[in-house]
Amino acid sequence: MQLKPSELIDNRLSAVLISLLKGVVYRDEHETLWQDLIHFQIPVSDYLKVLGLELKLFDADGYAWLVHQLPSDETGVSLPRLVSRRPLSFALSVLLTLLRKRLLEFDALGNDSRLVLSFTEIQQEMQSFLPASSNEAKQVDQLQTHINKVVELGFLKKLKLTYDGAPQVYEVRRIIAGFIDSQWLDQLQQRMGEYQAYAQGTQS
Repeated sequence: MQLKPSELIDNRLSAVLISLLKGVVYRDEHETLWQDLIHFQIPVSDYLKVLGLELKLFDADGYAWLVHQLPSDETGVSLPRLVSRRPLSFALSVLLTLLRKRLLEFDALGNDSRLVLSFTEIQQEMQSFLPASSNEAKQVDQLQTHINKVVELGFLKKLKLTYDGAPQVYEVRRIIAGFIDSQWLDQLQQRMGEYQAYAQGTQS
């Protein structure tokens, strides 16, 4: 049974909405879905407003996600949240801050659009902010857990190994710039000294 043109449109629109409600949509991972998102951007935005959600779309960088709208000044009514907030641990806050700083430095040098870091490079960035441990293997496992969480949140992308035994590398996703603005970054940078003092204090 062949679908009617109107049914095809409804299915494509539904696929876009469902994907956005599930999480971040990336152009490089779902090219056809991304094209439909651009095509249906206005009806998608209108539908999401009814649910108290706002579409954040960055076409140049190729990603989109949803945020919860603030209550209207006219009604003051706050709708239940469809997009949940995720509290960040100390280590995750530091890791995200360091990744955002590396992306800023990378862009300032006019480099290629993709920032790729190895596990070792991330470990070097985090070294002075993590409590020292006599068990190096345990510390590596803990850092890997933090990195896996950042991958799950969508700020890092685990890349395929180029050959067996190659070091693991990660792409810093540009969506991190949308979540961590300059004001948020400045506030966290002011606390970097506190973070380092915390790490050093746990060594005593």
